[in-house]
Amino acid sequence: MRVSATSATFFGAVIVALLTIPGTANAQDQTAAIRKKLEAEYQLTKITDDKSDIVTAGSVLVLHKDKVTMVAATSATNPCMNTYKDGKIVHSKTCGANETAKKVGRWGSMVPGLSSLGSAPSATSRNFVSGEKFWLTKIDVRGDGVVLSFFTDAINDVRYIGVLTIPFGAVMPSPEEALKAVSEVITVAPAEDAKGSGDNQQAAPQGGQQQAPAAPAQPAAAPPAAAEAPPPPLEAPPPPPAEPVEVKVGQTPEQVVAALGQPLKKAKTPTKEIYFYKDLKVTFVDGKVKDVE
Repeated sequence: MRVSATSATFFGAVIVALLTIPGTANAQDQTAAIRKKLEAEYQLTKITDDKSDIVTAGSVLVLHKDKVTMVAATSATNPCMNTYKDGKIVHSKTCGANETAKKVGRWGSMVPGLSSLGSAPSATSRNFVSGEKFWLTKIDVRGDGVVLSFFTDAINDVRYIGVLTIPFGAVMPSPEEALKAVSEVITVAPAEDAKGSGDNQQAAPQGGQQQAPAAPAQPAAAPPAAAEAPPPPLEAPPPPPAEPVEVKVGQTPEQVVAALGQPLKKAKTPTKEIYFYKDLKVTFVDGKVKDVE
C-alpha cells in the first residue's frame, strides 16, 4: 500500500504529539510541586484591584540583593522586569525607559522645547536594595523559571510594584532546589521584625492600615505577703526525776506493795514471809518489814 506525503506528515505529527504528552504532563506536575513548595514558604498578599492598598497581608519579605527596580503601583507603566542571574539583579530595557521618563518628567519643564513632556505624567520608579522589605502578591512557575510579583508599603505616599524572574537551568529543579534559589533573593522576615519597606511602617493584616499599639501589659499583682509563721511552741520542761522508792524497816506489806507493786514471787514460813522483786528481797516478821536485801 502506497502512503502519500501528506498522510506521512500527518502520522508523523501524531506520533510526535503522543510522545510529547507524557513529558508535558510530567513538567506540569513538577511546576505544580514547585509552586506548592514556594507558596507554603511565602504566604501571598492580596491587594485591591486598583493596586492602591492591601486587602489581606501575607508574608513580609526581606530583600537580599541590590537594585530590584519597581514602579509606582498606580501608574500606567508596566512593572519593571528584573532577572536574577549569576548572583546579581539585571533589568529589562523597560525599566531603563521608565527611569528616563521619570527624569524627563521632572526636568522637562525646565528645558526649552520639552515643556509638553514635562507636563505629562511621569513613570515613578525606585531601586530597592538589600535589607528592604515588601510583599509577595503572585508566584508563577513556568517551564523556564519562577516569576515573582512584588508590592510595597507606601513610601512617601507611593506604593511600588515589581516583577522578578529567577530562571531555571537546563534541567528543571526539584521543589527544594527552586526554594533554595528563591531564598538567595528573598526570605520571610522574622515575626518580631515583620515591618514594611521604605518608611518602615508596621505590616498591617487588613487594608494596609497600621495596627494600634497593643495596650501595655498590666503589671502582675504582687503576691500577698506571707503570714508570719507562728513561733515554735515552747518545749515543756522535762518532768522532775522521780524520787527513788524506798522500803523501810517496819512498813507493812500493803505499804511495800504500794511502793514497789506486787512481788514476782512470795514465800512464807511459820515465822516469816518473803516478797521477791526483780532486784530486791523484802522479809516480813510479824507483819512488819524486818529486812531488805
